[in-house]
Amino acid sequence: MPARAPGTVVGMTITFITGANRSLGYETARRLIAAGHTVLLGARDERAGKPAADELGARFVRIDVTDDASVAAAAADVEAHEGAVDVLINNAGVHGPAGDPSTLTGADVLAVMDVNVAGVVRTTTTFLPLLRRSADPVIINVSSGMGSLEATHDPSRPESTYLAPVYTASKAALTMLTTQYAKALPGIRVNAADPGYTATDFNGHSGPQTVTEGTDAVVALATEGPGHRSGRFVDRHREITWS
Repeated sequence: MPARAPGTVVGMTITFITGANRSLGYETARRLIAAGHTVLLGARDERAGKPAADELGARFVRIDVTDDASVAAAAADVEAHEGAVDVLINNAGVHGPAGDPSTLTGADVLAVMDVNVAGVVRTTTTFLPLLRRSADPVIINVSSGMGSLEATHDPSRPESTYLAPVYTASKAALTMLTTQYAKALPGIRVNAADPGYTATDFNGHSGPQTVTEGTDAVVALATEGPGHRSGRFVDRHREITWS
């Protein structure tokens, strides 16, 4: 396998985050940079992504997870500059229509699934060669308790009170996808994280958690080091059952 690109600090954890120009992705980048990671801030819009990366001290890499050519170009960019990736955080996501599903269309569903599920597949497949150059490769899929059958049926949980039919379906698909990758890729630690109900643009900043609290699970998975299990679904407090 080719070595890391010249100038890369040996031992420095290289982390690529999709959708990282704002909210949870941005805060994850900030915290991992503080923890000593070299962060590659992925975003589809350079006008938003480049200033965000410059502010944090990250390197901006343009990526649109719905576009095969854009994902391939992003991987080629990382290949040329860093030569490898240690941690891939599939954070990019969209919400889609909320409320009564009576008027949902196939196009509505496909648009959300293209980002939240197919986008993870595109990015993961394309970045696997870079991850396999790492001594401890990690993939973290940012999922949601909104995709949990248990949480959305528990009247004591906020997930049970909100209708988001396509978003919830996409996150249920993503958690299952995580288990399949974990089984198929024994040399890579693949896990899913539930940020919890966090105040972000997604929910009009209505969540009770701060954005820092919402990134606790992702940051923990990104910094835990070798020897931990693959195929987990965790939030900031505990491991979640797959239900």
